[in-house]
This record gives sequence, structure tokens and C-alpha cells, in this order.
Amino acid sequence: MRTRKLGNNDLTVSAIGLGCMGLNHHRGPAPERKEVIALIRTAVERGVTFFDTAEVYGPFTNEEIVGEAPEPFRKDVVIATKFGHDLGPSGSRGSDGLDSRPERIRQVAEESLKRLRVEVIDLFYQHRVDPNVPIEDVAGAVKDLIGQGKVNHFGLSEAGASTIRRAHAVQPLAAIQSEYSIWWRQPETEVLPACEELGIGFVPFSPLGRGFLTGKIDETTTFGGNDNRVGLPRFTPEARKANRPVVDLLAQIGTEKRATPAQIALAWLLAQKPWIVPIPGTTKLSRLDENIAAAAIELAPDDLRYIDAAAAKITVQGDRYPQAEAERTQR
Repeated sequence: MRTRKLGNNDLTVSAIGLGCMGLNHHRGPAPERKEVIALIRTAVERGVTFFDTAEVYGPFTNEEIVGEAPEPFRKDVVIATKFGHDLGPSGSRGSDGLDSRPERIRQVAEESLKRLRVEVIDLFYQHRVDPNVPIEDVAGAVKDLIGQGKVNHFGLSEAGASTIRRAHAVQPLAAIQSEYSIWWRQPETEVLPACEELGIGFVPFSPLGRGFLTGKIDETTTFGGNDNRVGLPRFTPEARKANRPVVDLLAQIGTEKRATPAQIALAWLLAQKPWIVPIPGTTKLSRLDENIAAAAIELAPDDLRYIDAAAAKITVQGDRYPQAEAERTQR
């Protein structure tokens, strides 16, 4: 597995990481814990060194799994986790369920250190921007944790360009994590240029469109009750049918490159910038191997121009989130 640096920082990770949310959260019935641990350890053996979790996944249990699984390889891996949600009774701070007060950040750091079984958190993201807490206060709190040796790097998730700049002025950011794929390209407008200017790495989550870009989901696919795709506008049967041309485009390029649609989707992201590191998730070993192999696929400039021109003719149907949730992103 090739490695990449996240921006101008000394944070070097595998070119493709593993998004761990779906191992036991928001993706239907979870596999047995021992199977999940075996998958993570196999990922490390295959060269994956970058693992993404959060306290809210589970909640808490995802961090515990990600803390236990790579423990034999701890010096070889980078674990990112996140703070920023109000996990108290009934979301005590308000309906948006967010809490990035400095005291809460410190509390989450201490608890995450224990669940992850580490002495320092490699990369600590604010999960969503909290409109009730100035981003300068958030950055200052993480800066203090870095000074205390409890955190190595600071990141933001789903933050807008102005918020990124304000946070970076207080504590330099190592990475921005946001949804980005061939069917969700909003970060290209302002966020990616800001990252390039400031020397910040970019970590696309849902790089395979929550599984749709693999080509294995169509309008007849059913999802389990714990699967959050059930409530996403982009995953109604009508939207899935209408969005099939995106997968067809990836499959066409894949035929030429002897690759799957998922591999082309990941290779396309890797070709955008050398400091982009996607984190596809999976619970299946075959998919893990498929995703890892995407790092070896080279898309030439002509390939990228063709994909961009073809994609520009496709209108993707359905918002990625329900309206209320969508309004809380990209602040």
C-alpha cells in the first residue's frame, strides 16, 4: 500500500484508510465482534494504517473495537476519532444534539483515550460545527490537549471554508473530513481550495456513495432497520433508479481498466490531489481487498477529463441528507 501525507503535516497514512462506522453503527445488523476485529487486523496486514471512528458510533462501542483490534500493531497505525455530539439525556443542549464546549472536548478526549487504549489520540476531529461555540474556542481547547500530549493532530468534519480558516489560525489543522465522491462534489467549490492554500489534508467519507457507487445497490435493494440509508432522500427507490447512470459511467471506465466501479470511484478521488485519503468502509474481506487494490489504479489526465465531461451530463437525484440535517453541515 502506498502512503500519503495529509497536507503539510507529518501525518503519513496509507493511501486508502478504513472508515469504521459501519462495522457496528448505521449499516444494519452488525457482524460478530470477533469478525470485525479480524477484519481490522487483516486490513493492517494488507497495509492499511489509517482507521476512522467516533465516540458517537455505537455510541462508544465502535471506539472500543477500534482500540482493541489494532493493539498488536499500535505503533504502525493512525487512529482518528471525533468529538462534538451531546450524548447526554435527550440531547440536553438542544435539538441539534451538538456540544463542543471546551469542557466537553476535554471530557471526550479522556474517555476516548481509554476506549482506544492509547496514550495519545492521533487525529481528533470536531464531528460537526457547533453554532453555539465559537470555532476559536474549539481550536483553543484542542490546542491545549496537543500541548498536554493527549492529542497529536486537529481536524474538522463537514466544516465550511470560513470556519476552516478561523480554526486553522488558532491551531493548524491536519485534515478536513467531508463527504466527497463523484456524485457529491460540493467540496471542490471552496473547501478543497482552502485546504490546498493552507496545507491541510482532505479525508473523503462515503467515497463510494454509501455503497451505491459499487454497483451492488439498485431500486430493488432493501435495507435493515438500523441502516440510516432508509431515511436518505438519495436512497429512495426512485432516486436509486434515476442515479444508475453514475454507476454505468464508473463501470464503463472499469471495463477499460479491468477494475470494478468501486475501484474507479476510489482511483478518481486519489487522482484529484496527492493529499486526499479516502476512507471507504466495509464489513467484508472481499470488499476490503477490492478497495485496497484501487490504490494501484492509475487514471490518466485523459481519463479524468472524460469522466468529468460525462459526469457533468448526469443530474444526480435526491439530497444526501434530509433537509434539517443538511442545514447543519458545511457551516
